[in-house]
Amino acid sequence: MTFILRLLINAVALWCAARFIDGISYTGSWQGLVALALVFGVVNTLVRPVLSFFSFPIQIITLGLFTLVLNAAMLLLTSALATRLGVSFHISGFWAAFIGALLVSILSTILSWVVIPSDADAD
Repeated sequence: MTFILRLLINAVALWCAARFIDGISYTGSWQGLVALALVFGVVNTLVRPVLSFFSFPIQIITLGLFTLVLNAAMLLLTSALATRLGVSFHISGFWAAFIGALLVSILSTILSWVVIPSDADAD
């Protein structure tokens, strides 16, 4: 159940980024949005830990601010993969991805606090 809630939370956060940030666009159905959230989750699960490991020295030097760049890269990679999979999600550049990643991170954190009960993390 927690997986489905997190998937829907990411779908809402990605939709908000596409709706409110210039340079990020999504045109499609809600099913495509769920597929986009699934692609985003897979990218963050498989690719992000590897990049975080190799960028650890840079993260230490920048006091963790490089994590924001990694978040933008994950969103750009999600856009590229989604386009190849036929999901109409497009990001026009790094700065749109950077601001979009900030918005997605903030929204998904807040929605997780509100929607997912704290005892559900143990599942």
